[in-house]
Amino acid sequence: MTTATKWSISGTYFEACNCEIACPCIFLSAPTDEDCTVLIAWHIENGSFGDTALDGLNVVLAAYAPGPMTDGNWQVALYLDQRASESQQAAMTQMFGGQAGGHFEVLGGFIGEILGVSSAAIDFKADGKNRSLTVEGIAAMAVEAIEGGDGSEVTISNNPLGVVPGVPVVVARASRLSYNDHGMEWEISGKNGYYSTFSYEGP
Repeated sequence: MTTATKWSISGTYFEACNCEIACPCIFLSAPTDEDCTVLIAWHIENGSFGDTALDGLNVVLAAYAPGPMTDGNWQVALYLDQRASESQQAAMTQMFGGQAGGHFEVLGGFIGEILGVSSAAIDFKADGKNRSLTVEGIAAMAVEAIEGGDGSEVTISNNPLGVVPGVPVVVARASRLSYNDHGMEWEISGKNGYYSTFSYEGP
């Protein structure tokens, strides 16, 4: 059951996981290590949920999938920008938790357990072909685009599963993926990363 509140957000996102490059999960294949641990970060440049403005806020999702992503049973934890007001946090919880329709409702169908929703200091940086993130005391992530044969970015488009539908993703290498919360501890480097712009709306 989705809310009737109209919303739209746009900005930039990136992710890193424990799969080899390029992560096969977006092609509906099994993760390269049988399970998948992924950290996903969004920086909302412009957006609103009803009358609630969301410009400039960050959101992070940590997810563990015990097998192929489309088999479901994901365990997830959501981290909301501590600068957000109570109404902004409520809006982001509904959107990114899949209760407000749109693409997150589709992804929400794979979630088996929500480990927690919490407020945190989130630092999101995008600089050229580099992306970096810290969630204070919990997580850190950094990726750099892989250079293609002509020196430009390597991209994948029209993949059947993805964080952002309909937008080509840039393939990147993660120099760091670190996470420690809810009994899960990851310290990974040299594995897969993706980034792109995003635009979502609902319901």
